[in-house]
Amino acid sequence: MTEDEYLDLEVGNVANGGFCVARHEGRVVFVRHALPGERVRARVTDRTKNFLRADAIEILEASPDRVEAPCPFAGPGRCGGCDWQHASLPAQRRLKAAVVAEQLERVAGITRTITVEEVPQPVEDEAYVRGPGLGWRTRVQFTVSDGVVGLRKHRSHDIEPVDECLIAHPGVEMMGIERHRWPGASSVEGIVSAATGDRLVSLRERGRKRARVPRLEVPVRLVRGKPEPGKSLPYVREEVSNRMFQVSGSGFWQVHPGAAQLLYNAVLEALEPKPGEIALDLYCGVGLFAAGLAERVGREGLVVGIESDAQAVRDAKFNLRDLPNVAIERGPVEEILSDLEFGRADGSDRSQNKRGTHQGGARARSADIIVLDPPRAGAGKEVVDRIAKLAGRKIAYVSCDPATLARDLAYFSERGWTLETLRAFDAFPMTQHVECLATLIKG
Repeated sequence: MTEDEYLDLEVGNVANGGFCVARHEGRVVFVRHALPGERVRARVTDRTKNFLRADAIEILEASPDRVEAPCPFAGPGRCGGCDWQHASLPAQRRLKAAVVAEQLERVAGITRTITVEEVPQPVEDEAYVRGPGLGWRTRVQFTVSDGVVGLRKHRSHDIEPVDECLIAHPGVEMMGIERHRWPGASSVEGIVSAATGDRLVSLRERGRKRARVPRLEVPVRLVRGKPEPGKSLPYVREEVSNRMFQVSGSGFWQVHPGAAQLLYNAVLEALEPKPGEIALDLYCGVGLFAAGLAERVGREGLVVGIESDAQAVRDAKFNLRDLPNVAIERGPVEEILSDLEFGRADGSDRSQNKRGTHQGGARARSADIIVLDPPRAGAGKEVVDRIAKLAGRKIAYVSCDPATLARDLAYFSERGWTLETLRAFDAFPMTQHVECLATLIKG
């Protein structure tokens, strides 16, 4: 079997990663640009000892869920950013639900019926409405090659030059990043706040020479390269539940305009914080969940946020400066959790680690409720072990990867924690990605 061989395939179930599964002469084939139940002609793009990868280049029998891809850059061998533009939005959500259910059952032994919920998008000016599932991504990182802007092809360092990205938020497209050349740059990220209209461009330069920045269509703030330690960066302001959050540079924030508010509400509903409780916000970023928890547990309670990124910690401390019952600790979650003690003291600083960042008050080696929102790699066995020992009443786990979520849920199960509820949200339309919220209780 060689690359560029063509196969006629009967397409089976969806798989994690934006593929469907087919078989050829007993061998598994992961097929992109196809849908379950279709018959396609596919071109082999990669082969391993155990399976093949292929792109469906001709649809011999189409699924009723198939639609015309709205983007001219989508399709076999083109931009790899969107996986499901050829599927209707209801079908995309069913596919994502099937992936989450399959990962839970296969990896964690949990059988659940999953429904992927739509994430409402705030009403936009009619002039900017692009259509269902489009115009939502408020942070878009473009790759630059010889000054030409594009997006990477699937499983490739090659780029697809683009002059427009249909899933990009109108505020990003207004900058005109793709319609200019960027000599000397290796990547350009366009960032916009849908709530405030703040705009930012984060530029990574190739080599030591400074990249030339073109004159963009609208005024933006510019960030060049990696920040120096302690240096403050230009930022955008985001708003959730009438609170402003400063997010500096390329710092993490949900890319769908409706996702941050939805997850904020969902986490508080799941954990049901009570006055006087101790709460942990792990991988807390700029303090989104810590803010809501602090307001619910009140002045007699305590919220400790843990984050490894220095700029995010500075942002979190600024964003939550009016909440005396919040302490933010900087460092890897697994290290801080092993050091940290919690207390319900009279003093305003009621957490302490071996670095002595916060002092004062009685100590306790437990927390009533914990929320974690780790990167795509998940929390892992070591962090799960520490959370399982620390948590008293409930755990809320926010995840953007069903596979690592299922793995960690299996670890929690081994340590006496049970999945109470699982919600899934379509925070990334047109792509394979899905945001999940798992709520765990002891038992």
